[in-house]
Amino acid sequence: MPVVKRSNKPDLYYELDDYTDPWKNAPFILLQHGFGRSSKFWYRWVPYLSRFYKVLRPDLRGFGQSSRNFDFERNLTTDDYVSDLEAILDEVGAESVHYCGESLGGIVGQIFAAERPRRVRTLSLVSSPVFLNADFMERSKFGFESWEEAMRKLGAKGYSLAKNKGDRFSADADPGLMQWFAEEQGKSDVEVMIAVQKSVARVNAAPWLSRIEAPVLAIYPSEGPITSPEQEALLRRHVRNLKLVHLPSKHHNLHLIKPAECARHILYFAAQHDGVSCRE
Repeated sequence: MPVVKRSNKPDLYYELDDYTDPWKNAPFILLQHGFGRSSKFWYRWVPYLSRFYKVLRPDLRGFGQSSRNFDFERNLTTDDYVSDLEAILDEVGAESVHYCGESLGGIVGQIFAAERPRRVRTLSLVSSPVFLNADFMERSKFGFESWEEAMRKLGAKGYSLAKNKGDRFSADADPGLMQWFAEEQGKSDVEVMIAVQKSVARVNAAPWLSRIEAPVLAIYPSEGPITSPEQEALLRRHVRNLKLVHLPSKHHNLHLIKPAECARHILYFAAQHDGVSCRE
């Protein structure tokens, strides 16, 4: 099982999908999942990317198969996430990667790209905010006094089901996909989810944006519930090399709603930067 083991730090699980020609030493695309999710949530993307790039899919600390053996109050800082990513890159021998993050994974990516510019070739954001706005936190209460109470009372799966019917998927989404999503997110530890949500609520990536040297691709829903015009304005104002793409949607989970379209945008963005062909 591919796990990064470190002393006094949580073990980190990752998946590596590689169907590239072995003599080409293809670069890496790193896919970082969002809140309460895992490397499994990228399964729809792998066939589109792994023929041309080595696809690295880490589980954030506390989620998926990565360890929960750390202090939830103290060890969910931006420095911790940067350190985790660097450890995974070192483990697989990747000097640099094309980083793609969805939602929370994109917030982490904005910070990582700024803090470790030599390790990020391009940065792609899928439905990823710069910060969590007040409207998002209010929508996450589901009739309870707070989002934290909602999580504890509903549980990870119940909370996921409620979110799925809210801002994540459209009413005509495949019910099987929505149920699978809730089942998988339901495996997350509620206390980890609460701790992560608290820590992320305090993070605003805006101060890091002007320090990002890599070209940035932002794929956002046309009427996104989390990636608002205010969020987009911050990217336009502070990111020096930005390409913003809108896909027609009012829902957050673009990476699962429109997997082929999203993956192809990321693939061609990376290939254009590398000056290589990604067609056969």
